Amino acid sequence: MTVPATPLAEAAELADPWPVLAALRESGPVRRLDPRLRLPVWVVARYEDVLAALSDPRLSNDPHHAVALRSLLRGDFLSRSMIGTDPPEHTRLRRLVSKAFTARRVEALRPRVQQITDALLDRITPRGTAELVGEFALPLPITVIGELLGVPAADRERFRAWTDEVLDQPFDPQEDLARVTAARERMHGYLADLVQAKRARPADDLLTDLVEATDEGERLDAQELLAMTFLLLVAGYVTTVNLIGNGTLALLRSPDQLDRLRADPSLVPQAVEELLRFDGPVNPGLTRYAVEDLEIGGVTIPRGDVVLLAVAAADRDPDRFPDPDSLDVGAAGPGHLAFGHGVHYCLGAPLARLEGQIAFTQLLARLPDLALAVDEDALQWSAGGVLRGLKELPVTFTPTPVTGA
Repeated sequence: MTVPATPLAEAAELADPWPVLAALRESGPVRRLDPRLRLPVWVVARYEDVLAALSDPRLSNDPHHAVALRSLLRGDFLSRSMIGTDPPEHTRLRRLVSKAFTARRVEALRPRVQQITDALLDRITPRGTAELVGEFALPLPITVIGELLGVPAADRERFRAWTDEVLDQPFDPQEDLARVTAARERMHGYLADLVQAKRARPADDLLTDLVEATDEGERLDAQELLAMTFLLLVAGYVTTVNLIGNGTLALLRSPDQLDRLRADPSLVPQAVEELLRFDGPVNPGLTRYAVEDLEIGGVTIPRGDVVLLAVAAADRDPDRFPDPDSLDVGAAGPGHLAFGHGVHYCLGAPLARLEGQIAFTQLLARLPDLALAVDEDALQWSAGGVLRGLKELPVTFTPTPVTGA
């Protein structure tokens, strides 16, 4: 098919992005998007090229390298987060929180994640119908990360609404700028108040630890602290929401794989990796900025231009994955790039995996005869240039009573 000027900008392409992503991958190693855009954007879509680019120091995470973005970034506290910095600043910031997300520390959260999962499903199973995103995929990770950070339960839904506004951005950063800016200002004010509350009343949570954090004698400054808090909150739940939502739909579309997984729950860890590859939360990809002129696949990308590393396209590259457009819950993995690669590899990957494994294990065990409650054409997708996920997932199943209720 022909690659559109701005891929995945239309609802139909969001619902089925794979033909567009395949066309991008097959059109060459690098492709420039519509030159009429105010921001020059190049797309890299082949697995080997994306893998190499994720570790290329000439491609920065710092958006200040993009000349066209500098005026938009003045005063933007989010650009001070780990996701918007490079070593050595990135290394310093990441070190302050990395201990909270080691495999051992995350595994210690298993009983609580299981408890939250069970409680959410207890509300659903007797009914026989549910909206799985709003009633399960969202409240599970937002409760986990909210408790970990110490965000009051009453504030989590409000924060989610602001997050949706910030993330729901088009390819052209000038569009809807006032809406996004207003949402960021509201978040900035809320987070500043929350940090002040932790200073006044320290608690046993990660945000209090960050407020008090010292790394070789250097504290987080005020803007870094706010940016870190926002990043941990958002990254701590959005990825898992999309993993559970997209993954459940993928299984419903492949009933043979759903039956296989239900018959052999030991496959769930492998299945989670395959679902991350097949229809992961990051779609179309991750953004980088050229620090200098560089060449990828024989194409020169000028300094200051934006490079979109299309990990969703890379994770369906037939040169890397056999039969990439088919779901195989027993596939040997991981190999996918859904969590990135290199120094910016997703800090929360162990937590997302744990939540996904528990969620799918319990969904399959407790929702017999799971099926879509609407036509697929009725499903709506949200996207923000980096993430793609279902807004709602209405399902039906055979109702079952809650044991002991």
